[in-house]
Amino acid sequence: MANALSKEHYTTIATRHHWNITNQNKELKYEWLVNKKWNSIAISAVNEKKIMAENSFESFIFEHYYGYTKFNDKITEEYQIAHPSWLINDILDYKIDCDFENMYGKDFAVLDTTQPTSIFLAEGSAIEINWKRNKI
Repeated sequence: MANALSKEHYTTIATRHHWNITNQNKELKYEWLVNKKWNSIAISAVNEKKIMAENSFESFIFEHYYGYTKFNDKITEEYQIAHPSWLINDILDYKIDCDFENMYGKDFAVLDTTQPTSIFLAEGSAIEINWKRNKI
């Protein structure tokens, strides 16, 4: 839908996931197949949800209400996204097993050996796209 309605450039690939959720914790693992390699991100988190603090790094990452996409060589489309503020979970542990160079090219090879400075888990929601307009 995003490709047809918003001229995005998404592709599809094989994916799989595993969730183990208890009253106290949740373990989530998402995998996707690129060039015959299963890449994955796994996370262990506290099951209790909490509100993001205002002006926090989490709110900077998750509280986005505008999107942009290339319409053609001269025009970018802007669209407004509406959704409730998402809740987050405290992280206990994580594992990233991705071949970034294989997925995104040589310029991203540095990510294969880089440790993240932050890890987040947010409980998403349905969204609405209320309008779009062109920018030159």
